[in-house]
Amino acid sequence: MVMHMVSRVESAAATRRALLDAAADLLDSGGPDAVTLRAVGARAGVTRGAPYRHFPDKDSLLTTIAAEALDQLADQAQLVRADPRLPPADTLHRALEALMTIGRRRPHLYRLMFASPSGAAAAVHAAAQAANRAMDEFLAIVGDLVGAQHARRFAALLLTSAHGITDMEVNGHLSADKWHITAEELVSTLVSMIHRHVRNG
Repeated sequence: MVMHMVSRVESAAATRRALLDAAADLLDSGGPDAVTLRAVGARAGVTRGAPYRHFPDKDSLLTTIAAEALDQLADQAQLVRADPRLPPADTLHRALEALMTIGRRRPHLYRLMFASPSGAAAAVHAAAQAANRAMDEFLAIVGDLVGAQHARRFAALLLTSAHGITDMEVNGHLSADKWHITAEELVSTLVSMIHRHVRNG
């Protein structure tokens, strides 16, 4: 009986994983409009009713995808911060690069990560927790460079700048021919300016 229950739990977890992976693929290829519970179920190769047993609606599914991405981003930030070989400025640069990489490679997911979560209460709560965790990790990284008392101010400056840089790059407005600088060089310049500002008081 116990073995049977375990196999059912494992089967349900595998189905949920397949649904999330299928939904993420559809999101990447066609944006949120391409993600419907029917299309997700078909892509995952499950029965038509299976998606509804795991996600009450499309919004809850999309919010769960965003929560997973935010948790993964927080994990990356935590790993980077734990590397004793990296000085704080390099750690910050790598954290920003991880965020901007999502924006470049998976723009629909990137926008979803920073949209207001919607859907079932449990999904919204999980997304809020993941967003808070990612923000806490980023604030800790910024604080290592500028001090905890300045972390929020400079974190806001860095995030808004990273969003703007990513948006311009993705939409083709940050060409090297026009600006004679790359996105990475812009981030390095910004981090260096902040570091000098705090160091010089």
